[in-house]
Amino acid sequence: MDYAAWHGTTILAVRKGSRVVIAGDGQVSAGATIMKSNARKVRRLAEGKVIAGFAGATADAFALIERLEQKLERFPEQLARACVDLAKDWRTDRYLRRLEAMIIVADARETLVVTGGGDVVEPEHHVAAVGSGGNFALAAARALYDRIEDAEEIARAAMGIAADICVYTNRNLLIERLGD
Repeated sequence: MDYAAWHGTTILAVRKGSRVVIAGDGQVSAGATIMKSNARKVRRLAEGKVIAGFAGATADAFALIERLEQKLERFPEQLARACVDLAKDWRTDRYLRRLEAMIIVADARETLVVTGGGDVVEPEHHVAAVGSGGNFALAAARALYDRIEDAEEIARAAMGIAADICVYTNRNLLIERLGD
């Protein structure tokens, strides 16, 4: 899978203080055509205790989110274990192995990036991003992190910067948050 070649979304997670947010833009593109501008790429899972955002093929991402929900039911309050189990299945299952998506998930304690390559990564700098505008949003959020106190404010500003640079990212944001 060539994750760098994916187009069509930007997902950003920012954890600061007691708050974590995941922001996703709303643009769905097919080549040079914008198909939809208000897609919901960020979801609440596990009765609202977990938030997740996805990038990649939409149907694939929905299949993975559904599997993640099953893992969270099996391992309640154990986000890392649920994600590792999902990544293991994703890498070894013949059907799942073909899915092309990446997800960022967070609960009150941790933020994780899960990929089809079997990776479950906790970001080093309390910021994670995926999708075609992910590197732009990540760089902006890291630059803003020590200058802005609020996680959501950091996410909104960084996503705006990504939208200014990445043609596959728009300013129609959906933001989910956990914490006070």
